[in-house]
Amino acid sequence: MIDIRLVAGRYAIVFGATLAFTLGLAGPNRAGEPFPFDQELVLDVRPMPPVKRVLVLSVSINGNARIDLWCQTVSGQVELSGRAIRIVPAPLPDALPQYMIEGQCTPERMQADADTLAALAQVTDWRRQARAIVLVGPQTLKFRPSDH
Repeated sequence: MIDIRLVAGRYAIVFGATLAFTLGLAGPNRAGEPFPFDQELVLDVRPMPPVKRVLVLSVSINGNARIDLWCQTVSGQVELSGRAIRIVPAPLPDALPQYMIEGQCTPERMQADADTLAALAQVTDWRRQARAIVLVGPQTLKFRPSDH
């Protein structure tokens, strides 16, 4: 009888540890992970041809943000409270970038800039997903740390 309880207890410990890891209660996805300030976060999508420029979000510890969009770059302000997040991007400038690569500001890319800013402004929550940061709102945006 003692042997059966010992074996059952081992199975319960292994099952509990596996469940905790799977639910994110252990390991790199735990809820206490801080937001990755002062890092370049790259939107996890393919570049829009013909230019390889990708969308990058950088947030400093004081909440100032730089948002490199498909065509232009804007500043913004980020407010964090636990898992709640609010992003207030500056409006898109009327003028095109002074220095740009051919094909950088096509009408499709300029529309993507406006759509992305609107999606960022509607974000309400954030979470970690392995190394990635997921911004949650009406549209979910997944960013990964830049490997540059």
